[in-house]
Amino acid sequence: MANSAPLLQRLFSLEGKSVLITGASGGIGGALAKGFAEAGATVGVHGRDHERIAATCREIEAVGAKAVPLTADLGSVSACRDLIGDAHAQMGRLDILINNAATNRRKPITAVTEEDYEFVYATNQRAIYFLSQAAYPFMKAGGGGKIIHVASINVFYALDTVSVYGMTKGAIAQLTKVQAVEWAPDNIQVNCITPGFIRTPLSKPIWDDPRKASWLRARIPQRRPAEPEELVGLALLLASQASSYITGQNIVIDGGVLAGGSWDRDGDW
Repeated sequence: MANSAPLLQRLFSLEGKSVLITGASGGIGGALAKGFAEAGATVGVHGRDHERIAATCREIEAVGAKAVPLTADLGSVSACRDLIGDAHAQMGRLDILINNAATNRRKPITAVTEEDYEFVYATNQRAIYFLSQAAYPFMKAGGGGKIIHVASINVFYALDTVSVYGMTKGAIAQLTKVQAVEWAPDNIQVNCITPGFIRTPLSKPIWDDPRKASWLRARIPQRRPAEPEELVGLALLLASQASSYITGQNIVIDGGVLAGGSWDRDGDW
């Protein structure tokens, strides 16, 4: 029997779907969690801070959706696999995985220690690889799924003091393509969202620095940072049936940074 629901509802509704969002207890992850809840999904709220996880869960439940709190340190492969298993067990299914958790240590290359390198790499690159690997069999068994990675404008735009962070985010963009190709036969679409300069707890030290904030605004055609909520629309598209033929893509949300600049306006804001 054909689905008689209105077209937009069929394309964009997430009713009956379950999503795991890593790093969902604040910043981009918190905004995504609330947006997906309003779209009808059951939301697995991952983080490391119990109080922040609980606060996000309360916001999800306030809109009538189900929230599942999930605490895990993504520093080890076994913890990543356990998180996926726990999410599937508690939600009953796993349709969407959003790899949003990230960390950073800003240092010049000559000051980066092996411990700094491993700390950033473990969360930003290795965890994403093995979370996706662990989610694959559940999605395949369920007839398909969606994986969304959250990268950074550092994929395309180099900044000093973020060498390891930029390297890990660049790797995510390439991983997106390979996963999309390998898992296309299983109806799993894999895409990447690349935010530009966005106001989050991770970037707070930059926006609190008047010199750096002025430098950034002068290079953003829209003359302001993005807010986390401005990523929700694209994430909902990539998680829904509306993107059934979109895979292997890295989509940038940057206020026009990569489009170019102005001879007359850059430097003024």
